Amino acid sequence: MSGTPSEQNTAARTADDRTSAESARERAPDAGRSTGQDTGTQPAGASSSPPGSSPPAGDRHTKITVLVALGANLVIAVAKAVGGVLAGSPALLSEAAHSVADSLNEVFLLAALHRSNRPADRRHPFGYGKERFFWSLLAAVGIFVMGGCFSFFQGVEALRNGAEEKLSGYVAGLIVLGVALLAEGLSLARALHQVHRQGGAKSGLRDPALRTVVAEDGTAVVGVTLAIIGMALHMVTGQVVWEASASLAIGVLLVYVAYRLGRDARDQLIGEAADPELSGRIRSLLVAQPEIDSVEALFTMKMGLDSMLVAARIDLAPGLDSERVEEVSMRIKRSITRTVPAADQIFLDVTDRPAGEARQSPAATGERGGA
Repeated sequence: MSGTPSEQNTAARTADDRTSAESARERAPDAGRSTGQDTGTQPAGASSSPPGSSPPAGDRHTKITVLVALGANLVIAVAKAVGGVLAGSPALLSEAAHSVADSLNEVFLLAALHRSNRPADRRHPFGYGKERFFWSLLAAVGIFVMGGCFSFFQGVEALRNGAEEKLSGYVAGLIVLGVALLAEGLSLARALHQVHRQGGAKSGLRDPALRTVVAEDGTAVVGVTLAIIGMALHMVTGQVVWEASASLAIGVLLVYVAYRLGRDARDQLIGEAADPELSGRIRSLLVAQPEIDSVEALFTMKMGLDSMLVAARIDLAPGLDSERVEEVSMRIKRSITRTVPAADQIFLDVTDRPAGEARQSPAATGERGGA
């Protein structure tokens, strides 16, 4: 090689740098393909692939379940309203309001299923998974206002003013309620069957749309039963208090269900952490890494049905250069994704501890092995 010694040294360093850069680029695509995480030079990053880019199979089954419930509730609402007017029955009118509320809520849930699967964009970089929680909250409000409040109103009005008793109308009302009980029972059976297919109550009821359908159909079955009992006792005794009490009981039931559904949706909307068991697994995985001295903080948040954000503040062992830090970060992200597949947004924040504490850490003293 010709040139001065300084020029030769400069050329050698340039060649070495080019070789190191090419090796890093060769490793980075493989890591990116295996994890879906970013492969930048920073030790912290997030998934660049949009979560929920196509509707999963579970959503298609949930959509069918919601449509079945919607069809049943529309037919039942009309039948209950007609029967309630003919019979002058407050309990039956309360059930009609309940079915109307359920029908509107099913429309909300269909919107949730459609909108929550939109891919991430510049305005919503974490995707639209929380749309499910928002529309479920609206469904809970609908149950409270249109179902619970109207049922209370019908019960109080019946106690204050009484209700005209028409034997033929009550017979027609009981027939309508019997048909409604059958239809609601079939819809509930369909919803419970899907819950079973999706792994049972703990796994299947994670979906707020499916959880709302199960709650609505279960409440409807209990509400129709109460209406039948109240109407039958009114016919036998001639005392409207029985039917008014049934209407009030339906109102209490609807308000309670609306409160429980609304509370769950609220918790998820404002940023609910992952299950403690999942957070514990992630923390144990981080602690086991030989390059990590300590996990200073770990934060998790549910971003959707199958999407979760993980942010960890970690202290690395001393002496790691920038390239090594990048490799460690990518390996840790791959490990977290394999352990918790829903963790598709992962951020690692490297922090420093005082030098005295770092010298006594397990990673520095060799007291801890690799993961």
